[in-house]
Amino acid sequence: MKNLQRTLVIGCSALALAGCGADEIVSPGTGGNVTINNPAPSPAPTPAPTPTPSTLVTPAAACPSIANPVQLLDLGTISGPTGEYRRCRLPNAFTASSTLPNQSGLVYELNGQTDVGVDQGFGSTGNNVTLDIEPGVIVFASGNDFLNVNRGNQLNAAGTESQPIIFTSRQNVEGSTSADSSGQWGGIILSGRAPVTDCFIGTEAANTCQRRVEGATNQILYGGTDTADSSGTLTFVQIRFSGFALSNGDELQSLTTGGVGTGTVLENIQTYNSSDDGAEFFGGNVNGRRFIMVGAEDDSLDTDTGVKAFFDQLLVVQRPTAGDTVIEQDSDGNEEASPRTHTQINNATFVVNSATGDRGIRIRGSSDFSLFNSLVWDQAGTVGGCINVQGVSATRAAGANDESGPALFNSVALDCATDFRGGGGSSVGDVEANFNAGTGNDASFTNSLVRLTGVSTGAPFINGANENGFAPIFDANAVSSFFSTRTYIGAVTSEAANWAETWTCNSATVTLGTANTGSCDSLPS
Repeated sequence: MKNLQRTLVIGCSALALAGCGADEIVSPGTGGNVTINNPAPSPAPTPAPTPTPSTLVTPAAACPSIANPVQLLDLGTISGPTGEYRRCRLPNAFTASSTLPNQSGLVYELNGQTDVGVDQGFGSTGNNVTLDIEPGVIVFASGNDFLNVNRGNQLNAAGTESQPIIFTSRQNVEGSTSADSSGQWGGIILSGRAPVTDCFIGTEAANTCQRRVEGATNQILYGGTDTADSSGTLTFVQIRFSGFALSNGDELQSLTTGGVGTGTVLENIQTYNSSDDGAEFFGGNVNGRRFIMVGAEDDSLDTDTGVKAFFDQLLVVQRPTAGDTVIEQDSDGNEEASPRTHTQINNATFVVNSATGDRGIRIRGSSDFSLFNSLVWDQAGTVGGCINVQGVSATRAAGANDESGPALFNSVALDCATDFRGGGGSSVGDVEANFNAGTGNDASFTNSLVRLTGVSTGAPFINGANENGFAPIFDANAVSSFFSTRTYIGAVTSEAANWAETWTCNSATVTLGTANTGSCDSLPS
């Protein structure tokens, strides 16, 4: 979140989109010598034409029938560089469990605030409505369209490596996006029944805390007591060009969760060019594996309001022309609320490369944060602190309230122009001393990341000898069984083991695979 500029989707206002609390206002010569008889310059090379698919897509004959009482609306066709598609608009609400089938020549369109089910309540159990999306489906949207999965309902968007599910913008379908396109539609919101803090309804002390979603036309609540709640499955999913700004500056990000539980499967997800955060997690108990966040214009990963989060294998690459922090974590000014915000990350590669951001990892509000077996690289060489811990959490000893204590770093390598930054009661020396107190950290590391074979542009992200030979390695499995035991730092150990291959899209920022779905500016053909 950008300080004093934006508020986030799930935050702190009523339906009238009132302003947020301060901690949530963050997530916008001389002449040269003359040479006589100089040889004629060589003619500029002719630019290579944009590749055209050998076979263009042809539109499906009609929109399929679904189980929902309100059916899909056939809006004719929409055309782009990859062909012509049948345009099937989703209903405003799914009130019965339904499936969106994958059919050649067909794309689905969101319809404003598109709801999955209605709120089942704080103390509800089970699942009411499920929206299933088949592998290979493309869902597009524009303006303030967004997909909202209400508490007690589920979204099962389970793609595959060869057929990822793509959520994108209308402009992307029409072929008019570019390397800096963003903010062309809303995003995806998942609400659940796991614990949260900073209540709008109820209290933390009575274990009745609930929060509500900003920017919606009707009240959307999240929070509960079920740490294992499930809001469904997202796997092998791309979310492109999201982050539309709503009224009063409220802005959605690619993926936003509120109070989701550990039963929610979040794996193999790529967010690309969000105009706000790549993903934000408000409260709940979140398990995320193999996340890729590329080109976010605010924070790549934002965590807040009591979230308990584990992320295993996390790759973040900032866009050179935009971006704030790679990680922003906060407690929304409610530092001692329980549950305390605590994000724990294992095997991450953070390429800090924004010309507009001034720090890499920013931990605020005395919240708890742990980073293991990871690399933070200031590729731009301009970041004013790759690790910034603000508040007493930089130095305090563990306390009685939950796992409260200083930020924890084990087997973390920094390759940064400026390693540390303080603030809010902590000094640069405090942050550095806390980093050095961890096991196997190296603040003078030289990265050896490489690009894929045959790729000469964009950020490197594959481990080289220095990352794979790093010692000592911290066994994060001892912290949580969600984490795997590995023998290297960073997210991707080798080109042969590149888990981003096939299902992701490429851009000028980074080429993630040579056999994947192609450019982020194009649909798969």
